[in-house]
Amino acid sequence: MKKIYLILPILAGLMFGSSGIFVRTLTQNGIDSTTLLFLRFSIAIIPLLIAIFLTDAKLLKIELKDIPLFLLCAICIVGLNICYNESMNTVPLSLAAVLLSLAPIYVLILAYILFRENITAKKLICMALAIFGCILMTGVLESNLSDIPLLGIISGIGAGLFWAIYLMASKKSIENGNHTYTILIYSIVFISIALIPFTNFSQITGFISINPLGAIIFLIIHSTFSFALPYILSTVSLKYIDSGVSSIIMSGAEPFAALTFGFLIYSEVPTFLMFCGFLLTIISIMIIGKKENAKN
Repeated sequence: MKKIYLILPILAGLMFGSSGIFVRTLTQNGIDSTTLLFLRFSIAIIPLLIAIFLTDAKLLKIELKDIPLFLLCAICIVGLNICYNESMNTVPLSLAAVLLSLAPIYVLILAYILFRENITAKKLICMALAIFGCILMTGVLESNLSDIPLLGIISGIGAGLFWAIYLMASKKSIENGNHTYTILIYSIVFISIALIPFTNFSQITGFISINPLGAIIFLIIHSTFSFALPYILSTVSLKYIDSGVSSIIMSGAEPFAALTFGFLIYSEVPTFLMFCGFLLTIISIMIIGKKENAKN
């Protein structure tokens, strides 16, 4: 393994972790959730197409039998983003990112239910520790239940569940011979078309009219750095490092980035117990990922 390429999944995780900044900014400027998603995905089509043409234009070729899995991936991406955006707007960015990072646990549970794959005692312990870490991060042991935004927590859990289903569906599509870029480009094209009737274009023009050049640059950066480029970097990294190693690195980098951005920009200072919960959850998830990598 060339260690220099480890920086690719680290950068991808940091970029994913920055999405809360863009989501909160757009929401505060009157952009609703579906319009925000349309902006994110429609603009992301351009950098993904560039990546495809630089890699192999034949990746755009698909068969009709591939479309159902692409549609499932598209539904999961929409569900993931709606839930994650809601979570980032209502709970600390670090907690939203950690709830999303629970996806590997959901994968294990779904694999057990659907395919009867065994869950070892060590994995159960890691799952329990990760969930306990999330409980610590909510601050439930240090405040009243009424102070905890339940919608934000439920949304974060939903984001992780959609992400888990997407991982399983995309893995199946890859096993059928499709490339990650192929899955992504068709998924976001389907999403962009489906979101057009629900997109408030007057909100977009209103946001851009305030500062046209700055707003357009912001929208391009939002779509590229919080969605398209992280996927591209993580995909490129798979040419040089193991997929399990890449996913483990990203699972730690994204919540760390969210914690840092939340602290620096929004003054979201975690208590000692919350920070302990953060570390406990991330370490547990990374151990689960490492064991899965060793198994594969």
